[in-house]
Amino acid sequence: MRKNTTSLQEIKQKILSLKGTPITVHANRGRKRFEDYLGVIDNVYPSVFTIKLKNSQTQDNLTCSYSDVLCGDIVIDVEKI
Repeated sequence: MRKNTTSLQEIKQKILSLKGTPITVHANRGRKRFEDYLGVIDNVYPSVFTIKLKNSQTQDNLTCSYSDVLCGDIVIDVEKI
């Protein structure tokens, strides 16, 4: 069965609407390496967006592209408070 596809423009609008809300990011780093982050979408730019991480020991920001979300390497879940 064919997977429902969304356009990059729809992904940009969805991420823009999530700006400022707490999220969980599941990142596929390749070779069976997965990382989970807690944070807030900080800035939205034309080709990338940044996530300000909470309780991070190694880095303060995570930069992701919209194509990472489109192909499934980055999955964003909204945190329930």
